[in-house]
Amino acid sequence: MINRILEKNIYTNLNKGKIIHIPGARQVGKTTLLKKITSINHHSSILWLNGDETDIRHMLTDVTSTKLKSIIGKSKFIIIDEAQRISDIGIVLKLLADNFPDVKIIATGSSAFDLANKINEPLTGRKTELFLFPISFSEMVNHTSLLEESRMLEHRMIYGYYPEVVTLPGEEKEVLKRLTDAYLYKDLLTYEGLKKPDLIEKLLQAIALQLGNQVSYNELSNLLGVDNQTVERYVNLLEKAYIIFKLPALSRNLRNELKKSRKIYFYDNGIRNALIRNFNPLSLRQDTGALWENFLISERFKAISYAGVWMNKYFWRTQAQQEIDYVEEYNGIFYAFEFKWNPKSKKRFSKFFTNAYPSNKTTIINRDNYFNFIIL
Repeated sequence: MINRILEKNIYTNLNKGKIIHIPGARQVGKTTLLKKITSINHHSSILWLNGDETDIRHMLTDVTSTKLKSIIGKSKFIIIDEAQRISDIGIVLKLLADNFPDVKIIATGSSAFDLANKINEPLTGRKTELFLFPISFSEMVNHTSLLEESRMLEHRMIYGYYPEVVTLPGEEKEVLKRLTDAYLYKDLLTYEGLKKPDLIEKLLQAIALQLGNQVSYNELSNLLGVDNQTVERYVNLLEKAYIIFKLPALSRNLRNELKKSRKIYFYDNGIRNALIRNFNPLSLRQDTGALWENFLISERFKAISYAGVWMNKYFWRTQAQQEIDYVEEYNGIFYAFEFKWNPKSKKRFSKFFTNAYPSNKTTIINRDNYFNFIIL
């Protein structure tokens, strides 16, 4: 079994008296991870509630603290899997946190809790959120070796890191087809306000083809034949389902800087390639640079999240087309990164940027040094 970095973080937070919320897309390994944790903690009385099951959802509907007490019984450890499927899950979790402080509670969700459920009671101060991504480069290095995972780099850039993709070699295309044939969108398709489910895949395909470029909602709306508000709403829903994420433009109101632009990336390269049905090797592709950029940024986000590091993250571009792929702001210093697949490629960082942000450090990330960027 591939050990997940998040497991240690879960144990660290398990006895702090707060609900542990583990969000992440479907099929990234949340249930597998929790089964491992509960098997290790077999001495505790564990209650496992699966929100995908109808009777569990009915049991936890319009629940009271008295009813919860009868449901919990003598259990000291509660797992609520796919919690977003349960109506008013926020209220249920609040009641659990307030009335059963000695019970350890972990809730997983394949979408933000307010995606399929309108939460009336916030969990502010009552939960710790620990995000689970698809398997990371670091986790595979720990499972095999840096040498072995480096040899697999091109394969990962094409097929990604979903657990079944990694553990079923030779079946990558079939696994990704199953994932992208509506399974990843399951929560979106049950959302009561979603009136155009066929738009989801078309929108994702359009975003996939713009990978590495600025995304214009206006262009997407013209392409798809819907208004800008619909595009923005669906992008936000896809972000809440943990399929894509946005990267904003860095702007401190300097002249010529783009201010309201954004790039959109996929949490997993394999999902992106499955959406456009392109699993060609890198030697036959025109989008190698975009795949490299998506791979590095998604892996960097995984590493930062698991390390518990807080920072601002951007891309930077001016109206004169000067740009930097990725910028982090941490402790008042701007760290600027350019991504080059070819180690021989050179890059001069814009003087406009270095003069505007004098507290900066610039680095080119390529195939010779990328592991230092994505392993923290």
